[in-house]
Amino acid sequence: MELEKQLQKRSGNKCELCNSIIDLTIYEVPPTSNQNIDNCIYVCKTCKDQIEKTEQLSADHWKVLSDTMWSETPAVQVVAWRMLSRLRNEAWASDNLEILYLDDENLEWAKKTGDHESDGIVEFHQDINGTRLYEGDTVVLIKTLDVKGSSLSAKLGTVVKNIRLVPGNVDQIEGKIEGQTIVILTKYLRKG
Repeated sequence: MELEKQLQKRSGNKCELCNSIIDLTIYEVPPTSNQNIDNCIYVCKTCKDQIEKTEQLSADHWKVLSDTMWSETPAVQVVAWRMLSRLRNEAWASDNLEILYLDDENLEWAKKTGDHESDGIVEFHQDINGTRLYEGDTVVLIKTLDVKGSSLSAKLGTVVKNIRLVPGNVDQIEGKIEGQTIVILTKYLRKG
């Protein structure tokens, strides 16, 4: 709680990246070994979700970095550099990235996650209709599927409850059919 009070004071009760005053929380800038005022920033839910890639990156949301990237707080500079790097295909972000100066130590910190090497696109598990899937969702098979290595045949229209998303593969989910956990391709299901 003490850390949050310090961050609130430093930030003026605003998101240190976009200046929002809604849904503020602590974000620990990776990689870190323990939370402290030097490696944490105060951010809104929108920023945090996009930083952590749980929501799609919105270039318009980040245009405010043109102002906030000049923060004297190294952790804010590091996250600004990472986000500008992910948005580097946007002319304004590329221009800001060229003029944003980080000392060697902070630049090394910014590069440690490798986030700067990827673009801003985040892929999610989606059904055949493009509807986003979440852990615990219920889905319906749109095709009869033969389960490899088993005599089980999952029929068209079978309801699969409480699915699990396969980490690292947005084309697959896991679900139980007739008591057996199987991997199902997302292109063969729709959200129920």
